[in-house]
Amino acid sequence: MDLLNALVALSNFVLIPAIAYGSQLALGALGVTLIYGILRFSNFAHGDTMAFGTMVVILFTWLFQSWGVNLGPLPTALLAVPFGIAATAVLVLATDRVVYRFYRAQKVKPVILVMVSLGVMFIYNGITRIILGPDDQRFADGERFLISARDFKEWSGLEEGLAIRTTQGLTVVVAVIVVALLFWFLNRTRTGKSMRAYSDNEDLALLSGINPEKVERVTWVIVAALVTIAGVLYGLDKSYKPFTYFQLLLPIFAAAIVGGLGSPLGAIAGGFVIAFSEVGITYAWKKVLGHALPESLEPDGLVQLMSTDYKFAVSFVILVIVLLFKPTGLFKGKAV
Repeated sequence: MDLLNALVALSNFVLIPAIAYGSQLALGALGVTLIYGILRFSNFAHGDTMAFGTMVVILFTWLFQSWGVNLGPLPTALLAVPFGIAATAVLVLATDRVVYRFYRAQKVKPVILVMVSLGVMFIYNGITRIILGPDDQRFADGERFLISARDFKEWSGLEEGLAIRTTQGLTVVVAVIVVALLFWFLNRTRTGKSMRAYSDNEDLALLSGINPEKVERVTWVIVAALVTIAGVLYGLDKSYKPFTYFQLLLPIFAAAIVGGLGSPLGAIAGGFVIAFSEVGITYAWKKVLGHALPESLEPDGLVQLMSTDYKFAVSFVILVIVLLFKPTGLFKGKAV
């Protein structure tokens, strides 16, 4: 029974949170790898684009709630996601036309576009702070738990109770659907195949008659959808705060680089590597070990390698190690 309690505690505090967090990072990292693979620069405004899309969803969620519109046990924010995607798509397409297209026409080095994206990042951040403010915003409603700890204890008779939040289950389901649709689009549609060809060899793709402007527009729209969905899922699971999304830029980029920049499969794998590393290293293992080990070997301390305040340091260390020893990542993407 102690091993079962240890497994439940492990699932409750490590496995389930890491799977949900990894799904959110994977969607964000897919956006990074699409921009790097097709538009050929690292977009440092990615986190604040996510914050903007989530902000629009929050505003529409509040509007729907004021009208009494809801989805019952599911968050009302799901109804607002299409509006957030549309607004974010308009924002990034306008930014590309006004800002990035000029520098691409000048054929500047990628590092120049990175510096430009830093300026865009500050503008996006200012917009979200002015409109919604810098404080935490909670916009989750509906049923809080799919499985509550109390119900699980009564059903199983175990000391530990398993709790799965609705937002965690929703995150995994939505992430699977979005990733499946993205891979279907890239592999089965003519536009998706054009994007892959443009990413593999730009000159050959242009000679084949592929319209680069169409590829760029579609890429931005897909990225807008990915970051908005990722941001909403993260905000529902945790909470919304503009600065938090700025901080998410590090683990998202780390996930993309660990998996291999330019590799969609690598972005997904990297998201889960980063998530399990952050959660596993910052979790206090005393409860799990207390159930799993004999009483004489039970630890007295928390058995916590690093405080949760430093969880982003885990991403940074992993990022540095990968850049030093395997810059092409796990799936041999483009070298950084």
